[in-house]
Amino acid sequence: MSKDDTVRIEIGYEGGHVTGAVVQVSSADSLEKQLADGDAGVAMIDAEDSTISVILSQVAYVRRFARDGRLGFGG
Repeated sequence: MSKDDTVRIEIGYEGGHVTGAVVQVSSADSLEKQLADGDAGVAMIDAEDSTISVILSQVAYVRRFARDGRLGFGG
């Protein structure tokens, strides 16, 4: 995954559990669209280090972080 094509998201579930991941921008867009459209079922999100199964009816929120929000000296 190229850093330019990825974004960090957090998925908050009913009950308080939160899952964070670095995903393709297109995957984040797709998840947000499915939620906005009221889709039911399961969304499969390919993350940087895993695949996340998201039960859409249990999602309370999705937070997308700004790409340049990382601090540090790395290049």
